[in-house]
Amino acid sequence: MRNIQREAPLRRGLADSGDRLYLRPLGLLTGAAGEAAIAQGQALRLAGQAIGFSLIDLYIRKPDGRLLVVLCDPAALRRWAAEEGLSESIDSLLDRISAPRPDFGGLDMARPQIMAVVNVTPDSFSDGGDFLDPAKAIRQAEAQVAAGATILDIGGESTRPGSQPVDAAEEAARILPVIRAIAGLGVRISIDSRRASVMAAALDAGATIINDITALTDDPDSLTLAAARQAPTILMHMRGTPQTMQDDPDYDFAPLDLYDYLEGRLEACRAAGLPLSHLAIDPGIGFGKTLRHNLQLLSHLSLFHGLGCPILLGVSRKGFIGRLSRGEEPKRRVPGSVTAALEGIRQGVQMVRVHDVDETRQAIAVAQGLAAGE
Repeated sequence: MRNIQREAPLRRGLADSGDRLYLRPLGLLTGAAGEAAIAQGQALRLAGQAIGFSLIDLYIRKPDGRLLVVLCDPAALRRWAAEEGLSESIDSLLDRISAPRPDFGGLDMARPQIMAVVNVTPDSFSDGGDFLDPAKAIRQAEAQVAAGATILDIGGESTRPGSQPVDAAEEAARILPVIRAIAGLGVRISIDSRRASVMAAALDAGATIINDITALTDDPDSLTLAAARQAPTILMHMRGTPQTMQDDPDYDFAPLDLYDYLEGRLEACRAAGLPLSHLAIDPGIGFGKTLRHNLQLLSHLSLFHGLGCPILLGVSRKGFIGRLSRGEEPKRRVPGSVTAALEGIRQGVQMVRVHDVDETRQAIAVAQGLAAGE
């Protein structure tokens, strides 16, 4: 963090007209405890879920680069905002954080959804080559649905650090037979691609969701396509390209820098005719981030509810898990992957993208059972 100052308590004159304000929900209570706190007026509801938040970090970002942070409760924040003439902006942020999310692609955003990874590639970082054969990819998709996946994310190009691009024809040839074969499994299919032509072919074959690591910026036709098809779309943050993204990535403060970027992409989509109800965001863990950046983002996931749309979290088997542990290879990072996914769900993330569906589903079920206990 650069030039960050903790302030206490809220006071007059902290914010000026040129400042940017952000809210990070804290004091999170889930299940029965959350519902009780909400019913008693001691907490606000987070994104329409069975999660309450009783505290907030107010971030005040100054034009000169300073960042002020104040811990407060919602009532104190509203009183301060009224005194400072900021009620409209603070109320708007609180409303976006609290409001129920509409179904995304037909999926209920009031409960966690599991997106299963199916990489039809020879070189993905964790399972490259395991499912390049369409028959194997189809069997894997079927197994993931049986394990509890509600979305199948089909990709035909590896975007691991240092990977080389694949031409659109090859990418499409890999994924289209798989999508056509699994279109009748009764779950949503997302196309993990950054090319408009591949997105279009996948949608024609039975996919219903676009999942773009470049937030519809890599291909100049992708935003037009998504808007024309009115396709539910996931916008991910990535700095640079897969070839350059880990070349000394740098941010002023990663959570707020990503928030600003994703807010801009949401605005661009809305301006193109793709409504907020059709959009979700993904902070892009591991895509142009150091270990420090990844941990900052994971501890600040609740901040992104201020964007007013669902959040997808992809942490499965990623490198930061091995760096925090003993350097395990990707397929031995399952416990860390499940732990990180559960932390995201605790902070209200609506979708988790995973390789290990059965393990993740079981962990979510146990966590929810414990939270529901009186």
